Amino acid sequence: MTVFRKKFAPRRKFCRFCADKDLPIDYKRPDILRDFVNERGKIIARRITGACSRHQRRLTVEIKRARQMALMIYTAVHASEVKKKSVI
Repeated sequence: MTVFRKKFAPRRKFCRFCADKDLPIDYKRPDILRDFVNERGKIIARRITGACSRHQRRLTVEIKRARQMALMIYTAVHASEVKKKSVI
């Protein structure tokens, strides 16, 4: 039955940090950490990013540290691009 055959095979996910050992997971590098946070400020799940469990745990800790140091946003409300409504 060729009707139910899938049209494409999904791309295999891989951990960026296991593949490149020189890529640091550090709160001082928010440019790298922003790839693992969506536009609303939520940490993206491991099944979507493809990170291994060890690196996903480390990413979570470092993202939270960067938020605490005000290098990253907590939510979209905290972003500087979002204009607050002025009450007059």
